[in-house]
Amino acid sequence: MNNRISTGMMYTQSVSLMLGKQAKLNHLEQQLATGSKIVSAKDDPVAAGTAVGLDRAVASLERLGANANVAQNRLGLQENVLAQAGDMMARITELTVQSNNPALSGADLKGVASELKSIKEALLSLGNTTDGTGRYLFGGTDDDTAPFSLVNGTVTYSGDQTQRSVEIAPGTYVSDALPGSEIFMRIVTGDGTVDGSANSGNSGTAILTNVTRDNSGNWNGESYSVVFTAADAYEIRDANNAVISTGAYTAGEDIVFGGLRLTVEGAPVAGDSLNAGPAQNRDIFATVDKLIGALEMDVSTPGARAAQQNLLQAGTRDIARAAETMIDARAAGGAQLTAIDNATALREANAVSLKTTLSGMRDLDYADAISQYQLETSALQAAQTIFSQMQSMSLFNMIR
Repeated sequence: MNNRISTGMMYTQSVSLMLGKQAKLNHLEQQLATGSKIVSAKDDPVAAGTAVGLDRAVASLERLGANANVAQNRLGLQENVLAQAGDMMARITELTVQSNNPALSGADLKGVASELKSIKEALLSLGNTTDGTGRYLFGGTDDDTAPFSLVNGTVTYSGDQTQRSVEIAPGTYVSDALPGSEIFMRIVTGDGTVDGSANSGNSGTAILTNVTRDNSGNWNGESYSVVFTAADAYEIRDANNAVISTGAYTAGEDIVFGGLRLTVEGAPVAGDSLNAGPAQNRDIFATVDKLIGALEMDVSTPGARAAQQNLLQAGTRDIARAAETMIDARAAGGAQLTAIDNATALREANAVSLKTTLSGMRDLDYADAISQYQLETSALQAAQTIFSQMQSMSLFNMIR
């Protein structure tokens, strides 16, 4: 069988060779212009698919970083608000202690009450703080409306009790700002476990200065009352008003019973009573209102003055618990801020690793690409020269 080499075949091969070299040069020019060695997925389908997955991972890290920034902003605002609220608690305590001074006149006490009213308004304003984007900081997940409102002199909470959990790094979550109910509303009274009070109908001058559990740990969580049968004697009664013990009273000495310890000063009269039992929850606004009410009392009699001092003593204990609640909230928020800082370091390390891998897959080696470009340029020039020479060849030149 004879193979025939025709002019048409030679022409077609030369043109195909030049077109191939031109296509290769165009591809190299695109790589040099973009700095990427994967101009289209067909260049390296496996690497292109892997790169898309890595791009998504980098984008996810950026989204988590945005989440962290939002959470950090809100937690930082919470820290600022709680710091201000803590200063207000300290001021209320200072005013309450000053108000226990018998030398203060009724006008002086009303002046203190006026300042407490201003502090209450400021606390209400803090409770309705926004995060700068129109969302209320202490509304829980129901944060599109103000969580606290004043209705007929009473502050109410309309937010929910849900605390958001925000993902800030792969598998790492932090808690958003606390709901306002946990900071301002559900504050345990007394010492956080047990609380006490003087009967509002007392006519003597006995003042309950403190109530705690004793070291025996025998308190069973029940409520009791101390009923004075004389100026120097008392009965301990349980919740059913049954007498369980008796004792002699000496001013300034503790009354200890059932695992509880009451510190009492002043002179009671027969029929006066003190109560002790489990601590209850009370919002900080109601506590301030009770203090204001105590300061505005008519204290023209020793009994009335003692009643006022009992209310101020109870208010001091409750304010101390409120201050502790806010300190605990600040500590919890600080822990979340620390977690955000740690997550930032983790995200940055992961992003560096991912971007390094992407760079190795996508970024062009300019030295190698330029060398290839020069080689392909020379090859195209050679193909063009051969084609030009082939075009001038003819059998007639051989027979002349």
